[in-house]
Amino acid sequence: MEKLMKALGYTFRDPMLLRRALTHPSVCKDDNQRLEFLGDAVLQYLMSDILYAEYPRDREGSLTHLRALLVCEAALSQVAKGLGVGEALLMDKGEEMTGGRTKPSVLCDAMEAILAAVYLDGGLEEARKIIKRHWPKPDQVSRPMQDSKGALQEYLQRDSGDAPTYALVSQDGPPHDRIFTASVSRYGVELARGTGKSKKQAEQAAALTALEMLKNSAK
Repeated sequence: MEKLMKALGYTFRDPMLLRRALTHPSVCKDDNQRLEFLGDAVLQYLMSDILYAEYPRDREGSLTHLRALLVCEAALSQVAKGLGVGEALLMDKGEEMTGGRTKPSVLCDAMEAILAAVYLDGGLEEARKIIKRHWPKPDQVSRPMQDSKGALQEYLQRDSGDAPTYALVSQDGPPHDRIFTASVSRYGVELARGTGKSKKQAEQAAALTALEMLKNSAK
């Protein structure tokens, strides 16, 4: 807990709040689920306020997409990993043996609970400092390939533009071992192509390639 407080940059006046935030439901009834509920609301409000101030030209749709990206499981678990939250969690042997300390869902819940604990211990502004200090920028959120279509749509709709469209380009190979190729386009212009063993996999691969290309060209 001392190591985690140092990483957070915040010292709890009531360390039991942090302990509760780190207590997985597998241990006891006094777990972090109530704090998780509160932390979700605290994060939603503060992130909305921060984005409203930092993106003065963005309209509602763009701000909504940015917030969704920054409060999603991928972003929360990324922050938790950076702070070493997994190592500090209190959980039973069974949960630990099944990889509980590294599960994105577990880390996400714990990070929301920690934010709530900071809010209860030090107030809204201390919780804001945690977000400002540790949260990634929208384009720094690492998302798994299976969510690449969502990530690409959020990236392209920051300016409230049209969503990308997908098309099946080809399918090759025998029926038991098909390889699908899909393309992703916007405004009728093809952005990228991808392949996979299903149409969905091919679309996700195309979205991931397009996202990487767009981010690289923006640098």
